[in-house]
Amino acid sequence: MTKRARTTSRATKPLFKAPMRIGSLDASAVVGELRQMHEDAEDPAVERMPADDELFGALLYAEKNVQALRRQPLEVQRAAALKRVQLWEYLREQTEIHQVRAVDDARRAGAPWLELAPVLAVAAPSAAYNKAKRLKAVELTDETSQARPVRRTPEAVLKAEQWLALERAAERRAQEAAQRRHELLVPVATRLLEQRESLRRDEDADYWMEEIEAVLPHCQTPLQMMSLSRYLDAALRALSNLEKRTARSAALTEGARVALAAAVQLQE
Repeated sequence: MTKRARTTSRATKPLFKAPMRIGSLDASAVVGELRQMHEDAEDPAVERMPADDELFGALLYAEKNVQALRRQPLEVQRAAALKRVQLWEYLREQTEIHQVRAVDDARRAGAPWLELAPVLAVAAPSAAYNKAKRLKAVELTDETSQARPVRRTPEAVLKAEQWLALERAAERRAQEAAQRRHELLVPVATRLLEQRESLRRDEDADYWMEEIEAVLPHCQTPLQMMSLSRYLDAALRALSNLEKRTARSAALTEGARVALAAAVQLQE
């Protein structure tokens, strides 16, 4: 019988099937439900059960006092045990996230991987580095449109971190470009408005020029800047449509031509 060929997988290749995670959970509410089960079972020690927001202590109490539910129907015992399983899984997921943050803080404070090795329960600096990278996978997603969780290998995490850095850099550039554009928006719109009488206009163009004139003195907030940009776009479309209908330039003077060209360039 021919053996099925083994397929190899690149270390950086993301998981095809996203691992299941508890994710967001109102853990205090679940602990409250577990507490109610112990109260209903007349657990004599239930008053010593830690508060609902003390997850670890509450779970240890429920484990230690599981015998208090023995006289309850099996359905209740099973439901209580499942809640404990769910809460331990949630706690494990949260522990990974907070451990990653602690490692990042230690590295920012100058801690070498040699010092991190024993506290991460590994034998060598390289193992500490690799473990930290694997833990980092819980905070990262790959670059696909599905944004799947990153595979838990140092190579996959490094690739995801590089992609995330590129994405953040592109976002910063876009924000800087938008900021520069906003800084130019008011003077460009002002200049075009000053040349209004030197522009060939129709009713539509006049309407949007009036809108620009109304909002221009108050352009300070992002919403006001967005309104000004929309009105400028509409005025330019109206002037462009007029030029197409008449086969003549909307600018009647050199100053109007320069102002109109600057506005068109800014809005492209």
